[in-house]
Amino acid sequence: MNRRTLLRTATALSAAGLATGVPTATAGAATPSASGRRTPLRVQVVLFQGVEELDLAAPHEVLSASDHFTERDVEVRYVALGGPRAITAAFGTRLRADHRWAPAETDLLIVPGGGYARREDPGVRAEISRGALPRALAAARRPGLTIAGLCTGVMLLSAAGLTRGRPCTTHHRAQADLAEQGGVLKKARVVDDGDLVTAGGVTSGLDLALWLVRRELGVDAALGLEAMLEYEARGTVWTA
Repeated sequence: MNRRTLLRTATALSAAGLATGVPTATAGAATPSASGRRTPLRVQVVLFQGVEELDLAAPHEVLSASDHFTERDVEVRYVALGGPRAITAAFGTRLRADHRWAPAETDLLIVPGGGYARREDPGVRAEISRGALPRALAAARRPGLTIAGLCTGVMLLSAAGLTRGRPCTTHHRAQADLAEQGGVLKKARVVDDGDLVTAGGVTSGLDLALWLVRRELGVDAALGLEAMLEYEARGTVWTA
């Protein structure tokens, strides 16, 4: 039994016991549903100067770890407009986006937030002022691609025109701006409007990622992740 199968089975048994109230030892041979070998689920997390550390890390870790709870491979990459480059995040963490901007080659494009409260560099407001990233996000839209934003990363989607007239949410301090710019604000932690999925402030990146796992890979994968992370998805998910 390989490492992925062992971890997936052990956590699924534990999750089954928690969900049903049956002790783990008597939960039977419950295993996650296997979707069979399919093309990988491809995920890109967008980086920019001043991006919030937790915003970028939570979706990346959750979706990367989901590979242990499904037969479908999951590929998660950090990307940056302009190609591979070094990034300094909001609190000084230095990291590197090793992959080129390629929204035509992904299934999920996730946009974190950071720096919306600052009007100077770096951060979301600076990226909106420069305009290159919003234009690239607007051009990325196509059939088969889900674009997701969390925290003030949703304001980048708003600047791209992607939230106008659509159900959405963002960090509570940016909600008035989102509504003023045409977004149909929903008081939910995660808002799923099909090919546009948005989430509230900072820690909701965990809930966004768990919802995307549930939607794309199934409930068993999401339950396995919750057990492994020792975190239960919070709040309401609004769906179209």
